[in-house]
Amino acid sequence: MSEAGLNVEQYWAGLQTSLDEGGILVTDSGQPPWGQVLLSRNHTLFADEPEELEGKNTGPTPTQLVLMALGACTAITVRMYAARKGWTIDRIAVRLRYGLTAGSAPDFARIERKIEIEGPLDDEQRARLFAIAEKCPVHKMLTKGVAVQSELAAAA
Repeated sequence: MSEAGLNVEQYWAGLQTSLDEGGILVTDSGQPPWGQVLLSRNHTLFADEPEELEGKNTGPTPTQLVLMALGACTAITVRMYAARKGWTIDRIAVRLRYGLTAGSAPDFARIERKIEIEGPLDDEQRARLFAIAEKCPVHKMLTKGVAVQSELAAAA
């Protein structure tokens, strides 16, 4: 790794230590024009736009990150419930797609989510796990709404 790359990573690490538990910081990644680095106290992720939108494709798009969060939350929630019940899940996969809904208002979009659960489960257990998937925190956030309080902070 180059010295410049190490300095950037050290800079990001310094930003991470300043974050409160649960806090997130998104800032320029150094990959213009759109690249962003997403920091929590313990993790570093990247977001960008694809080349057709003049990005460098250095990470998922913001929309893809939302879908990934929903998929991860769904799978984790279902696995946690199954574990508490002592039910075996051999594999869970969540496939997601975001887009406009055909025939509806042009500003109305939807997320399609297909949950694949493999394991020795009966129909009642599978139905219960599907109901539990609807209760994952990210699903609730997206479907029930959440207030976003924004303010323009003074430049550093």
